[in-house]
Amino acid sequence: QVQLVESGGGSVQAGGSLRLSCVVSGYTYSNYRMGWFRQGPGKERKGVAGIDSNGRTDYADSVKGRFTISKDNGKNTLYLQMNSLKPEDTATYYCAADRRACVGSDCYRGVPHFGDWGQGTQVTVSS
Repeated sequence: QVQLVESGGGSVQAGGSLRLSCVVSGYTYSNYRMGWFRQGPGKERKGVAGIDSNGRTDYADSVKGRFTISKDNGKNTLYLQMNSLKPEDTATYYCAADRRACVGSDCYRGVPHFGDWGQGTQVTVSS
């Protein structure tokens, strides 16, 4: 059974940093597309960063230069390093994975292109 478990969320002041982790079990995740998504109160879920099986990455414009997605295949773990955090980064963050073939730039961060999801971890950034 596929399972994704996030951790690392918390409360920080603006300008601070957090590193989110997502441990994956149930499949050989190195063959999957992986991504981080976030959803604020009353807002739709949106892709933040994505990484494919070859390690290519893609970021939302709002986090470019501040967030870094990476993965450790040996540990079956996906990471999101978040620096220079802003109050508008406050949201529940989810990791997701999918093994289906996908063509197009939306494959990295498009919600419909991901079928397996974690339960989410809360990130709160205060000003």
